[in-house]
Amino acid sequence: MKKWEYLTAPLLIHNTKMILDNFGSDGWELVQIVPGPNAENLVAYFKREKA
Repeated sequence: MKKWEYLTAPLLIHNTKMILDNFGSDGWELVQIVPGPNAENLVAYFKREKA
């Protein structure tokens, strides 16, 4: 059975692609993006398989 680890991270609207690319290069898969505490922030949820 696969085991997963999860990460929640702030995501700035003006720098979204670079942030997502950085997490992706570390093996994190984007699961969902939800509104953050203010209009300029989002919250991203990631997962990756545990080694």
